[in-house]
Amino acid sequence: MKSKNYFTKIASALFLLFAINASANNVQITGTSVSGSNITFNISWDNSWNASVAPNNWDAVWVFIKYQDCNTRLWAHAGLSTLATDHSTASPLQVDPVADGRGVFIRRSAVGGGTVAPTSVTLKMTIPAGTFNYKVFGIEMVNVPQSNFQIGDGNSVSTFNSINITAATQSSGLTSATLGGAATNVPATFPMGYNAFYCMKYEISQLQYVEYLNSLTYDQQAAHVANDPISAIGTYAMFTGFIYRNGIRISTPGNNGAIPAVYVCDATAGVENNSDDGQGTAMNNLSWSDVSAYLDWAALRPMTEMEFEKVCRGPVNRVANEYPWGTTEMNAIYTQLPGLINDYLANETWTPATNGTCAAGIGSASGIYGPVKVGAFATGTSGRASAGASYYGAMELGGNVSERCITTSNATGTAFNGTLGDGTIAANGLANQATWPDPTTAVGVGFRGGDYVNVVDRVKVSDRANITTVNTTRNYTFGGRGVR
Repeated sequence: MKSKNYFTKIASALFLLFAINASANNVQITGTSVSGSNITFNISWDNSWNASVAPNNWDAVWVFIKYQDCNTRLWAHAGLSTLATDHSTASPLQVDPVADGRGVFIRRSAVGGGTVAPTSVTLKMTIPAGTFNYKVFGIEMVNVPQSNFQIGDGNSVSTFNSINITAATQSSGLTSATLGGAATNVPATFPMGYNAFYCMKYEISQLQYVEYLNSLTYDQQAAHVANDPISAIGTYAMFTGFIYRNGIRISTPGNNGAIPAVYVCDATAGVENNSDDGQGTAMNNLSWSDVSAYLDWAALRPMTEMEFEKVCRGPVNRVANEYPWGTTEMNAIYTQLPGLINDYLANETWTPATNGTCAAGIGSASGIYGPVKVGAFATGTSGRASAGASYYGAMELGGNVSERCITTSNATGTAFNGTLGDGTIAANGLANQATWPDPTTAVGVGFRGGDYVNVVDRVKVSDRANITTVNTTRNYTFGGRGVR
């Protein structure tokens, strides 16, 4: 099955290239200043869009703020006003507050696209009196509009029955018999994907994980790295050395089991003036405890397996054995040559770029072994199929690292009701949100999308072979992303 040049089609309607040209995950937040309860900063990012034609969505940046008490040195999550009039920005952007005040979405205010040049944003915070340091965080997201959509393709392993998700099914729930691939009834409170939500554009990157670790206490850090934060300078955080393309290292060791370590991305140790250094590489070796804590800390939530199919497929008709980029073509990168170029840099990519290019398959014929940079297959001339983009513009939903999704295969999973993270994790480092699968048992969460080692069948949109897998451990192929 061949695909039209997805992004060219959008470009013809908007007079621009849709979404994902050269550099992924390139949010820049600079010039932060605080006056009273207002925090002002400049934000920019590449390849933004607001489309009035299919897929009729936009991208956005989920912005949230942490503040550090200058006496205790502890970080906390800042509340933000829920009134749009309390925030301000300039063209081409707008600020969308959220009901719980845990952050805001910043996005294009009108149809258009391209790079967002540095634009001033002022947000009103709701924090206690005191003397604080501040840090503004930004995570790129894609809007997934409310719509009917289809799940199951009738052909993939353990697939759902081929049915439609509509307003009626979301409001009334679904029986296990109707779904076929579920082991329990799915209540109306379970997020099936019909309602609008935002999905992270990319998998959690190594830079994002570093920023997260550097806002935690010593005990919280210790729960989310493989090697003790008190280890020597240069110790790798997640592995015994630089393996599986994970370059997170200790730059300043923790102290006395109380002072947290400082972590950096250092994939090319000893190479001076490397401005990226693996920051955009997908984060791997994450357990469910690690992923759920990150999502709680970022005031996001886990994605359900039904939402996963919605983000991949959109409202278009299902195709048997299709991949997230909308075709049945697969070119696993570990069987291709010459392979990866610009290793660990912001412009890391793969050549040759062909439809169905995906970090999947067993082996390392290319000479690399580990996840690639998020959005690595997108170029200035990419179509949806060659970029590996989902219908709504989310990247690497197939391959690279396996992603945790809330399962419908047991009652623990279907008890999930979409509870959002609140920006605060427990003192022991664990997520602590009601209805989320327990961070220590991982019952209620499984895997979707395959990874760079798994067989390519796991990459298929409707493949549920690993959705019943309960796994509490870290693994070099495990990563994640969240939604809101």
